[in-house]
Amino acid sequence: MIRFAVKEDSPRILQLIKDLADYEKAPNDAVATLEQIEETIFGPSPSAFCHVAEVNGQVIGIAIWFLNYSTWLGKPGIYLEDLYVDPAYRGQGHGLAFLKTLAKICVERGYERFQWWVLDWNEPSIEFYKSIGAVAMDEWTIYRVSGDALKKLGS
Repeated sequence: MIRFAVKEDSPRILQLIKDLADYEKAPNDAVATLEQIEETIFGPSPSAFCHVAEVNGQVIGIAIWFLNYSTWLGKPGIYLEDLYVDPAYRGQGHGLAFLKTLAKICVERGYERFQWWVLDWNEPSIEFYKSIGAVAMDEWTIYRVSGDALKKLGS
């Protein structure tokens, strides 16, 4: 079952975020706290949204997303920040169910794009995404400013 997350799911959401960081070989990079998850997803002005997959009352997966915007289309879209399913529950359709749920939101709300990033070494995910019609945006290069460079730029 896919459903919108509720605040009580926050500890499990945070654990799955940390599990995803381990899977992506960056366990020390996931520094979010429970309080941050509760504020940014469930606070009065959320900056992100979360769906969970639930099996027998246990949250086994997360899809964390937020709205982006296309100036060319003049419409918002969904950016999927994290999609993660506990390894014990993979191959059972939960990932596809998440993507279908978010695609349905796009269609219902008139959003024209649904996008995400995937690490180039993550072949199982890449093949899965291709199988549902997703297209790699290989001509784009992602840039990021963070940490000290962000502080310097913003000062």
